[in-house]
Amino acid sequence: SREVRTSDPKFYKWTQWIFIQLYNSWYNNESDKAEDISSLISIFNKEGNNNINASADEDIQEFTAEQWNGFSEKEQQEILAKYRLTYLSETEVNWCPALGTVLANDEIVNGVSERGGHPVVRKKMKQWSMRITAYSQRLLDGLNTIDWPQPLKDSQTNWIGKSVGASVIFKVIATPNTRGKQSHTHEIDVFTTRPDTIFGASFMTLAPEHELVSQITTVEQKETVENYIEATAKRSERERMADVKTISGVFTGAYAEHPFTKKPIPIWIGDYVLAGYGTGAVMSVPCGDERDYAFAKHFNIDIPNIFEGVDISEEAFADKEKTIIANSDFLNGMNYKKATKRAIYELEQLEQGKGKINYRLRDAVFSRQRYWGEPFPVYYKDGLPQMIDEKYLPVHLPEVEKYLPTEDGKPPLGNAEVWAWDTNKNEIVSNDLAVSLSGVEGSLDDSGIYPIELNTMPGWAGSSYYFNRYMDAHNDKEIFSKEAVNYWQDVDLYIGGSEHATGHLLYSRFWQKFLFDKGVVPVDEYAKKLINQGMILGTSAFFYKVVFDFKFIGETGKKVNLFNAHDIVVQEKHTKIRNFDYWKNFDYKKYDKSIIEKILKYEQYEEPTVSFLPKQVDISFLKDTSDELDIVKLVKDKRYAEYKNAEFVKDENGKDTELTHGSFVPLLMSSDRNVRREAFYCHREVEKMSKSKYNVVNPDAICEQYGADSLRLYEMFLGPLEQAKPWNTAGITGVHGFLKKMWKLYHNEEDFNVSETEPTNENLKTLHKTIKKVEEDIENFSFNTSVSTFMIAVNELTAQKCNSKDILEPLLILISPYAPHIAEELWSKFGHTESISTASFPVFEEKYLIESTKNYPISFNGKMRFTMELSLDLSKEDIEKAVMAHEKTQAQLQGRTPKKVIVVPGKIINIVG
Repeated sequence: SREVRTSDPKFYKWTQWIFIQLYNSWYNNESDKAEDISSLISIFNKEGNNNINASADEDIQEFTAEQWNGFSEKEQQEILAKYRLTYLSETEVNWCPALGTVLANDEIVNGVSERGGHPVVRKKMKQWSMRITAYSQRLLDGLNTIDWPQPLKDSQTNWIGKSVGASVIFKVIATPNTRGKQSHTHEIDVFTTRPDTIFGASFMTLAPEHELVSQITTVEQKETVENYIEATAKRSERERMADVKTISGVFTGAYAEHPFTKKPIPIWIGDYVLAGYGTGAVMSVPCGDERDYAFAKHFNIDIPNIFEGVDISEEAFADKEKTIIANSDFLNGMNYKKATKRAIYELEQLEQGKGKINYRLRDAVFSRQRYWGEPFPVYYKDGLPQMIDEKYLPVHLPEVEKYLPTEDGKPPLGNAEVWAWDTNKNEIVSNDLAVSLSGVEGSLDDSGIYPIELNTMPGWAGSSYYFNRYMDAHNDKEIFSKEAVNYWQDVDLYIGGSEHATGHLLYSRFWQKFLFDKGVVPVDEYAKKLINQGMILGTSAFFYKVVFDFKFIGETGKKVNLFNAHDIVVQEKHTKIRNFDYWKNFDYKKYDKSIIEKILKYEQYEEPTVSFLPKQVDISFLKDTSDELDIVKLVKDKRYAEYKNAEFVKDENGKDTELTHGSFVPLLMSSDRNVRREAFYCHREVEKMSKSKYNVVNPDAICEQYGADSLRLYEMFLGPLEQAKPWNTAGITGVHGFLKKMWKLYHNEEDFNVSETEPTNENLKTLHKTIKKVEEDIENFSFNTSVSTFMIAVNELTAQKCNSKDILEPLLILISPYAPHIAEELWSKFGHTESISTASFPVFEEKYLIESTKNYPISFNGKMRFTMELSLDLSKEDIEKAVMAHEKTQAQLQGRTPKKVIVVPGKIINIVG
């Protein structure tokens, strides 16, 4: 009844509504919250922006109230765009030409798109962005108030990446000969966490995408720099961050002036610096940073030592706590903390720097060049974005014939023929009525019809608030009522994957805090507790195709591969080829004569190369639950048709043999195409269960054979909720057998066999220890141990031959959340007409676990001979009397009087002598 679908216009109406609220808001650092853009305009009207402390773009010029009021409406809107929480900007993005869209970092694997494996390049595009950076500190602080897994918190903390340091300005000079004199008006702003090491800066490194690169590069270096930038654009940011081994860079030909020494230092570009982190520029101090050190060594750049008593001949010194600064003028002899403060002070005196807190977190790109996504409620007038009034939401996705980008490179919505906004009728109309569809030139007359945004919102838009919509899922008047949101408030328990740590789970916290600032929700964190469930892993099947490359060298020196081999398939990878001399004594008689004739022309041949190409096998082609491959079934499938004539090589034990020339060269050269169909076993690996890996176990098939309850119990029984767990279909039979045994507790053959018999103490003890354990397990989400507890309880009650309703009925309620179907069936047999889900949870009573008797071991001279059940209330004297009167004691003593009787109540009894 509370189901939501983010693709439903009734839902994404509110996604569009939130976007409009973000557009009409700015972040006031003084109040530390988002406020309506009208309050900012009011301040501009009265006093300009000199005293504004806002989260905004860095390139904003100061203006007075008089200047503001003298600006045109377009100029005012362009200024406001630099403060809005969602805004248009030129942004470095991951662009996939083949897919025609921007990709997030987590949609790229090894430099190619996760979907399709297409090349991805970095390029600048005009995109909608969200100013999540305004919330950096609050996102960090909020982690202290929620019960989320520490590894997930650490991921978000590292992603936000708070750093305390200084902003330093380096002035660009053309050549080393222009010391102290700027021949350029350019300045490079860098952020550093180690301003104490500024005298060790021997070069600067810019990200290849840095906007100054094209402006400061000399004519001599222009071609080299452009080639390097082109090559770098093919690598994703994630790949560049992870690759610490590759050292690459190019000198721009330009120099920067050191703020204190006034000496020129060369300006390089290198792909280990990212445009999206900090300012996209670093002051490189090779003596104190490993990557700078490696870069300087590789390119033979000077490495001055500014650390007292430290050897940097082999590596950089990065231990700031042990730092004593040297060779650094006024910083000499200072430790890290003192030198940092002094360096910042001196930079401020020069007006070339200041203390600063920086965050790694970047504003989130919010545009996608895809059809499937929420349309932006935006049209363009005179090149500026305008919001469609919220009373006309939702803006529906238009009908298009093709879901691919247009021929001239526009997003798929560029194919829509009815995609213009009529501001007179407040409706979407034909494009033919709009003067311009570019969104740049705007209308040339006063028709009031304008082009609509062609990009769509990303997948994380709807997922950033859907949990709040559950509170009032069908409200079409507002996102949810005050009554509903104040009742539900937040999510008590959120179960989700850790892979969303720096995506959905961060963006949704950002939106929640924004909605809190706007008074839409009552709390600024939406989930009190979060658990990362472990993934159910599949066991993939592989075989390996042997690729054998054997080239003969002819009279001209040309290398010739003389034959087309059969495919050879093996179970495991092999790296060695033995018996290379096999060719010398090769018996050619039974093989293809045409091949032999070609071979005999040549006396030389290269050492053969062998590679093994893995091929994933659909696990449905494996026989039963073993690793044996049904080859006949496999080659009938079109995905594996190429292996119709392949040789599946194995040894007599069902495993493939180590390949030698003697074992596979005959196969390669044979003209006999009678392929063997003997037993062959696949290689198995545990990995993520996925359709693309052909290792998915269909739950419908499991339910068909074993029932849904067996599937549920087995998944819980696999291990702790938080751990990844490999699926093994063979293991489900044990859980299925348990359910059969439980059924027999309630049934005698075909008859329901539960009586009104009073339960025994043993019955009550088993029940209440089960209640206690299951209650604790549910609180701790330890469902796997609950299943074990049920198995123990059923075994004990079976041994006790219990059929008491007072025991079996509450036991059924305990099991019902784990195995609801069998529980409902048995519940109805008790005569209940309502669902077992409405029954009260059994109440644990401690008294049934308190032992009233003790089964004492009775020992003679330290050796246990028999046991006696005695009340724990008996005194030592009473225990001794009872034991001495027992017939087995008399038999052991045979008329003798013992020297001593040792009694420890509740523990042991030992008769000596």
